Amino acid sequence: MNKNSKPTSCFHCGLPVEASLNIFVEYKNKNQAMCCYGCQAVAEAIINSGMDDFYQYRTSNAEKPEEIVPEFLQQLKAYDSTAVQKKFVHKISDENTLEVSLILEGITCAACIWLNEKHLNSLDGIISANINYSTHRARVRWDNSKIHLSDILESISRIGYLGHPYDPEQNQRVLENERKQQIKRLGLSGVLGMQIMIFAVAMYTGEWWGIDETFKQSFRWISFALCVPILLYASSVFFKSAYRDIKNKRVGMDVPVSLGIAIAFGASTVNTLSGYGEVYFDSVAMFTFFLLSARFFEIGTRKKTSEATEALLNLKPAIATRIINYKHPSFESATNATEEYRESVAVSELKTGDYLLVRPGEIIPADGKIIDGISGVNESLITGESLPITKQINDTVIGGSTNTENPIIIKITELGEDSVLYSIQQLIDNAQQTKPAIAKLADKIASWFVSILLTIATGVAYYWYSVDPSQWLEITIATLVVSCPCALSLATPAAITAASGQLAKIGLLPKSTHALETFAQATDFVFDKTGTLTEGKITLDKTIVHSADVNEARALVIAASLEANSEHPIAKALLAANQQPLLNIKHLQHITGEGIRGTIDNTDWFIGNQKFIQKHCHITPECSKDNLNKIFLACPEHHIATFILSDNLRPESKSLIEKLHQQQKHTHLMSGDRIETAADISKQLGIQHCLANLKPEDKLAEVKALQDRGAIVVMTGDGVNDAPVLAGANLSIAMGKGTQLAAATADMILLSNNIEHIYHGYRIAVKTLRIIRQNLSWALMYNIVAIPAAATGYVEPWLAALGMSASSLVVILNALRLNRMKVT
Repeated sequence: MNKNSKPTSCFHCGLPVEASLNIFVEYKNKNQAMCCYGCQAVAEAIINSGMDDFYQYRTSNAEKPEEIVPEFLQQLKAYDSTAVQKKFVHKISDENTLEVSLILEGITCAACIWLNEKHLNSLDGIISANINYSTHRARVRWDNSKIHLSDILESISRIGYLGHPYDPEQNQRVLENERKQQIKRLGLSGVLGMQIMIFAVAMYTGEWWGIDETFKQSFRWISFALCVPILLYASSVFFKSAYRDIKNKRVGMDVPVSLGIAIAFGASTVNTLSGYGEVYFDSVAMFTFFLLSARFFEIGTRKKTSEATEALLNLKPAIATRIINYKHPSFESATNATEEYRESVAVSELKTGDYLLVRPGEIIPADGKIIDGISGVNESLITGESLPITKQINDTVIGGSTNTENPIIIKITELGEDSVLYSIQQLIDNAQQTKPAIAKLADKIASWFVSILLTIATGVAYYWYSVDPSQWLEITIATLVVSCPCALSLATPAAITAASGQLAKIGLLPKSTHALETFAQATDFVFDKTGTLTEGKITLDKTIVHSADVNEARALVIAASLEANSEHPIAKALLAANQQPLLNIKHLQHITGEGIRGTIDNTDWFIGNQKFIQKHCHITPECSKDNLNKIFLACPEHHIATFILSDNLRPESKSLIEKLHQQQKHTHLMSGDRIETAADISKQLGIQHCLANLKPEDKLAEVKALQDRGAIVVMTGDGVNDAPVLAGANLSIAMGKGTQLAAATADMILLSNNIEHIYHGYRIAVKTLRIIRQNLSWALMYNIVAIPAAATGYVEPWLAALGMSASSLVVILNALRLNRMKVT
């Protein structure tokens, strides 16, 4: 059609086209007239998205342009809504940088992963796209000003896959539906395959003792009839995947499988029709059965691993009890919150600042602070702590933990992506996307493995057809089927996914991609003292007064008043011990790393370490000789008081150091505290190397010195002053209850605060890397041995299918050994 011969109706909607209009859309190399720019825009969207066949198969014109758009395209557009995206899309750095976790349906092999990653990363506006083979989950980050989520999902559908935002319940439904379909296919191929095998045995053995040709031909036709349903239904999953691969101009694992099945069935059909020659219907049935068996077990493994990590998301309840008019004068406490003061609401409707009643045995719906009540809270599923922790007023509670003893009222402080539970899930997701260097090499091999295999199979077919035409078909089929590129690609994600679940159980969560690999190779473990090897809860043990003019209580209130505005643990210890009203301080001055000075009732006071006090007065000699933690109070004339402080060692610290020494690891204590205190801690725990009086930059320099000597350093700390050295270590671990800056700098976070779990995490990392290497070695050795054996005629076709299936199963089962590790 040309522009001078306009049709009387719109190609898109069928309405009349005005003669003055000159609006066209190119369809199948022809210009088709449009009645308006709206029809033109919709038609171009349909054609450009690769769905131009819509116009070929439609049965009528639409009354409105929007009715022409395929329904699923309209549904995809809904994902661009900000309100809808709140459930699964997260902002990363600015308003336009967004991230989503998607589930991809239709993934069958490593080549599928490669294709989807390459396709997504090629789109304008995509920042990164990574896909986990074992969970089929894609993490996509994009610039929303350049591309929208609906465009991303549409582009995935255009290459033959289905993507949708990750939802735990929907993911389980997808896996369960996939499992049921596999059972049907598996059952059909198994039942009919056994019948075909009976006739195959009869024909094979008949060659030895003789069989009537009429019976033999009848068995062929019966086998053919039984094999057709297997080919059309059970094997269709392979053919559909292979067609999609070829359509996208690449070769995946299902291409050689489909070729093997098609060649075997085609040759058998020809020989059945001609009445002579071998038939391979039994091989087709066994191929299908064994391959489907491997995929069935793989689906089961994916379902099991996803259930383990999704348990965190399912911790929160669906319904919460919200307190109405909490500040009403007639409201008394959590124990007598009657019906008039409470209402049941969906957790999704809660807001920051709401007051919630949590009864004994109920799950806490959101992060918050206890406003009323005292109770035990079980945080085992989140932090790994097995025993309930006593929580009281002003203590924080984590959404997803369980109230075990008494009713409490909490005030919600964090919701959604700001909550602890969400942060944990994000860390687990990130950990499952990690790929050690050895895994990246395996992915590269797997990406071109199938192409090399097809080249080998072509050469094998040509050689055997020239040498022995009677064997070329059987040997070619065996060569096509025997290889297993999936084992190469499953080797890493299967192990990483299992390891992530084990680490989550002990509350040790990786943040960086190299965490597991570096952890397994560590040679030196460096620890901070306060809050890491010790509990970080400094308490006042004793007050020694050195002046007759000031009693113990007076000395303590002066010290507490000077420290009132400080966040230092020592300040908190003095304030907790003081029972009197604080005094008014003038001219307050903080001297970093030394102490504080201020004026009370026209008298200057000083509180700080020995060096600071000695600048202003003489310290009583006997108070500066021992190794105890001390802080001194003085005025210009006199040393007034000495405060003896203590910070108890964590009960598990000694066990951790002993176990690390058993693994031939070097241990170091690097502290900013006095050498006497640090040396005493090192002696109690048996730490090999002790350094004290270190500033943050000194700690970093010492770690760099270790690294220069070839050490792979793991640093564990919890304070702001640990942030630089955490960033400089090969692997850094931040205590979960430490400062936000330390956690942000670290490669791993220890949520459980049980420092012995560092050793358990090390064992998991070592075993994970060992299993990855075992899996890769097995996959490579299997293919190196199996392909030449099949190419030289030593492997029957049915045995090739069994070997290929078994190869994948070995990798999966080996990775699942991580789930049997005892880590507590």
